Amino acid sequence: MTDIDILIQAVDRADSSIKLLEAVEKLADVQSEKGIPTLIAALGYNNPGAAVAAVDGLIRIGEPAVKGLLDQLDSHNYTARSWAIRALAGIGDPRGLITLLGAATADFSMSVRRAAAKGLGTMKWHWFPDDLLEIAQYEALDALLFVIEQDEEWVVRYSAVVGLQSLGITFGQPTSEIKGVWRCQIERQLAQLLSTDLSLTVRARTENALQQLRSQSPNPPLLSVPSSLSTMDWHLILEKLYERKGVERQSIAEGDPRKYRKLAVTIHHRPHPNLEN
Repeated sequence: MTDIDILIQAVDRADSSIKLLEAVEKLADVQSEKGIPTLIAALGYNNPGAAVAAVDGLIRIGEPAVKGLLDQLDSHNYTARSWAIRALAGIGDPRGLITLLGAATADFSMSVRRAAAKGLGTMKWHWFPDDLLEIAQYEALDALLFVIEQDEEWVVRYSAVVGLQSLGITFGQPTSEIKGVWRCQIERQLAQLLSTDLSLTVRARTENALQQLRSQSPNPPLLSVPSSLSTMDWHLILEKLYERKGVERQSIAEGDPRKYRKLAVTIHHRPHPNLEN
């Protein structure tokens, strides 16, 4: 039996909350792909500490964990799904983009919307092919603007500000006219939020975001990090983006299932096709 097998077995055999937490933390620390199924299973246990440790481990493992996390979204266990969305947000893999767009704008859980909004600003944009990049970034921008205008929870708007700052920095010194327009739109929207938001905390974070964007130095060239996604992966991402364009967003009271019903049809309750590795 290998060391990783022993760690996996310790998670499966844990008979108390403390032992489960310790076992998951140790498994997460080794960052082994073999431990992915066990870490994903830990997301559904009634142990928030273990779930946090599992999310951290999955984020550090990164891309190899994405398919299993996407499969978890079809689970009837909402708690597990919400933790899976947090992990996807932290990884930033393009395959999670549609899920994060839907979660940020329509999920009924405040903590899920918060994680998704922040994650939309830190996608691995350098992985996207040129013909898909602007489409994806427009959807992320549109979703984040929707959140800061419509979400009633200040912590979600706060995260959307963080996401907008990250997205604006990604645009850097715009190399295309449309990205220059988007950059101006971000700064204009943040300036408006600074004078209108009822939360002092959100206003303070917005002021910081504006300062960071306005003082930004030209971006250094990104290192060429090739994406390992297949042609089929990109085809599915593009297909889902076009599906999303037809999804109507509604401003409905928090907790009302109609708020996310249409998105659920295309995101939460639709089986995810097997993605090639």
